[in-house]
Amino acid sequence: MRAEKRFYSLDSFRGLMAVSVMIYHLRVNDSFTEWSLFRHAEVFVSFFFVLSGFVLAHAYANSVQFNFRRFFITRTFRLLPLHLFMLGVFILLECGRYMAVQQGMEFNNTPFSGKFDPAEILPNALLLQSWTHWTNPLSYNYPSWSISIEYYTYMIFAMILSIAFGIRTWVWATIVVVALALIYADHNFFTIESLRGLAYFFTGSLAYTVYLKLPHPGRAKVWLLTVLEVVVVAVVLLFVTNDFEGKALVASPLFGVVVVIFAFDGGAVSRVLAGRAFAFLGKLSYSIYLTHAAILFCIVSVFMVANKVLGVNMTPMIDGTRHLDTGDVLFNNLIALLAVGSVVLVSMFTYRYVEMTGQALGRALANKPAQTSPLLRPDAD
Repeated sequence: MRAEKRFYSLDSFRGLMAVSVMIYHLRVNDSFTEWSLFRHAEVFVSFFFVLSGFVLAHAYANSVQFNFRRFFITRTFRLLPLHLFMLGVFILLECGRYMAVQQGMEFNNTPFSGKFDPAEILPNALLLQSWTHWTNPLSYNYPSWSISIEYYTYMIFAMILSIAFGIRTWVWATIVVVALALIYADHNFFTIESLRGLAYFFTGSLAYTVYLKLPHPGRAKVWLLTVLEVVVVAVVLLFVTNDFEGKALVASPLFGVVVVIFAFDGGAVSRVLAGRAFAFLGKLSYSIYLTHAAILFCIVSVFMVANKVLGVNMTPMIDGTRHLDTGDVLFNNLIALLAVGSVVLVSMFTYRYVEMTGQALGRALANKPAQTSPLLRPDAD
């Protein structure tokens, strides 16, 4: 029965986290983008990993016959089409920057240099950019650093299910403990991105085993789940908005607890999150996450052109980061809202025509019988 359950509030959380990360990358002076919550929202990427580990454990960990081929195809076509589409968009944008420089425009760096070096294209296409010390995890579409980690973590998860079915929980726990220990020790053999992804993802998988052992939500009172939800949300807000040593280590168990509590979908907060607006953001979350960097780049570029035409600096550099500023608080907040709305609007397009198309192709390939060599067929001579 639980294997068929859909976690509505967790789906909505995915959308809210994607929007929060997008606002984290949007800097508009004297606007809501500067609230403390959004200035620390980068930590929500850790929540994505925990949630992915939980959901994939729910979908596959109890399968009697795990099909690695089907898993590989469907997961690849879930992530890769939009990632490659956005990589192509960034290459085109870089070409546009190159032509703009020829017309006298000035940017923070030379086109096709640094994180936009052509040598970074192939590692990005193969989703390897976050796994080695020789590649830049933030090259081209910088949010895709986490997709790089997530994709190959999926495959590690699948291999564990394939060869260690009986002891998978112990393997997951070992990965979490080792990864967190290496993070704490500031070990530099593995990239910090890979250690964080592995620790958080398999924390989510472990959280699912805890969820299975807890009483069915129907036996708990709504008021109790509501209290737990409110308390854990308050703790998360305090955790996110404060900086302290070991924050990366605390994120793992804290987000695991959040996921378990909201997986029951039983409290008042869960019911609010199950509303249409939040569900809509949850559906678009992957597109919001992967498209926002390109859209924000375009918005900033428009303002930079306006600087040149109007002779007014509306894109000041503050602490090495490009901000937007019209000089008016109301207009600044309006611009921030329009930027968020633009990302959501574009995400509706990419979800429909890139994500859904890629997933449909993946399902078609996964459902197609694997080709067998003629020498191995029973009717071969």
